[in-house]
Amino acid sequence: MFNSKIYVDRRNHLKKQIGSGLILFLGNSEAPMNYSDNGYRFRQDSTFLYYFGLDFPDFAALIDVDENKEIIFGNDFSLDDTVWMGPQPTVKKRAAKSGIQSTANLDQLFTMCGNAVKQGRKIHFIPQYRHDNILMIHKLLGLAPKRVNEYASTKLIKAVAEQRYIKSKEELDEIEKAIEISYAMQTTAMRFAKPGMYEREVAGFIEGLALSLGNGLAFPTIFSRHGETLHNHYHGNRLKDGDLVVNDSGAETVMHYAGDITRTFPVSGKFTPQQKEIYELVLISQLTAISEIKPGRNFKDVHLKTATVIAEGLKAFGFMKGNIKTAVEAGAHALFFPHGLGHLMGLDVHDMENFGENNFGYDEKTKRSTQFGLKYLRFARPLVPGIVLTVEPGIYFIPQLIDKWQGEKKFTEFINYKKVNQYRSFGGIRIEDDIVVTKKGCRVLGKPIPKAVEDVEAVASDKI
Repeated sequence: MFNSKIYVDRRNHLKKQIGSGLILFLGNSEAPMNYSDNGYRFRQDSTFLYYFGLDFPDFAALIDVDENKEIIFGNDFSLDDTVWMGPQPTVKKRAAKSGIQSTANLDQLFTMCGNAVKQGRKIHFIPQYRHDNILMIHKLLGLAPKRVNEYASTKLIKAVAEQRYIKSKEELDEIEKAIEISYAMQTTAMRFAKPGMYEREVAGFIEGLALSLGNGLAFPTIFSRHGETLHNHYHGNRLKDGDLVVNDSGAETVMHYAGDITRTFPVSGKFTPQQKEIYELVLISQLTAISEIKPGRNFKDVHLKTATVIAEGLKAFGFMKGNIKTAVEAGAHALFFPHGLGHLMGLDVHDMENFGENNFGYDEKTKRSTQFGLKYLRFARPLVPGIVLTVEPGIYFIPQLIDKWQGEKKFTEFINYKKVNQYRSFGGIRIEDDIVVTKKGCRVLGKPIPKAVEDVEAVASDKI
C-alpha cells in the first residue's frame, strides 16, 4: 500500500466532487475455479484499490458525503479460518492503513443501504463487471440484476475518471517497475524463441518471469506467429524459420500497476527484406506518434497523423494508391491498421475500461466515429500532463478482411489488391511503448526496450 495520506487525500477530493449522498464501493471476492476452496488468482477491483488500497477479498466501503463518514465493511477470520490460513490482521487494523477508523461486519452494509434506500438518499456506484457484485448491488439496493449498470452514477464515473486520469509520482514509479519486468519478458522472449518450439513454451516462460518478478501478468499474453489476429491468445502454433512473432505482453506490480509492451521480432534472428521494409514503416509511424504527443493535442489527431504516415509508406511500397489524405479520411488505411493508436493505462491495463470508453475517452466536443478502424480508438480527448497511454501502431495483412473488401470492391481507388494479395501470409507487426504526457511533450516510460531493426536482430540472434 501507499502511505495512508494518499488514500485519505484521494477520498477527500472525491467527496468534494460528488457533493452529497452515499458512495458505495464493492471490492472483489474470490472466484472458484472448480470448487469454492480452489479459486482463481485473486484480483482486487482497481477503483477499490485506488481509494482504499486493501488488497483482500470480501471487502466493501461506504462514504457518507453529507456526514463525512467513511466505513470499511468486512468480516474478521474465525479460528477455523486461521487453522488453514494462519493469523490474519483484523478488519480494523487493515482499514487503519487506509486512514479509516470505522469498520463494521458485512451484514451491516445491507442495513445501512436498506435504510438509505427507504430515506430516498442518492447512492452512487460505478458500473460492475463481476456477476457476483452485480447480484450484490441487486440485494443491497433492490435493483433488477439485468439493469444494475443502468443505474450506475454518471457523476461518480466522471469524478473517478478525472481523478484516475492523472498519475502521481508514486503511480508512475509503479508503472515503471512494471515496464522493468516487461523489459525482461520481451528480451527473454527474443532470445528464447527458436524454430521448432511451440508458442506456449515461450509464452509460459515469460509468464513465469512476470510471476517471479512482480504479481504476474497484467493481461493474457498475446504471443503468436499469426500477428494479423490482433488479440491472439492461442499459443498452440509451432514456430518455424522465417516467422515473425508478435509479443504483446505486460507485467503487473505487487501494487497492481500495469505495463503493456509489444515487440515484433524474427524467430530466426534476422528480418527478411520484406519484413524489414514493413517493420521500419511501423517503427517510423510509432516514433512519429510519440513526437506528436503534447498537452492540448487531441489523441484522435495523433492517431490520424500516424495513420497518414502508414498510408504514405504503403503507397510508396505499392499497396496503396491515389490521394492519401482522402484515403485516410475515407478509412481505406484501416485494411492494414484497423485499431486505435493506444489506450489509457494504470491500475488496469486498459485503464477504467469497465466505466465504458465513451464515459472517459470521449466528451461533448470529441465524439466517437462510426468508421471501421477509427471507431476502435479507445481514447480521443485532448491530452493533459500526467496521462499515461500506450502508443501501438501496426500493419497487418488479414486474409479474411482482404477477401471481404476486395469482394465488395471497396476502396479500389486507394488499394492495390493485386499487391496486397502477394502478402496474404505475411502476418502482422505491432510496436508498442507506454508514455506519460509531460508539460511540454511526453516521455517514454521505463528502460528502453530494443526496437530498432539492428537492436532487435542483435538480441534475437543471441539465443539461450
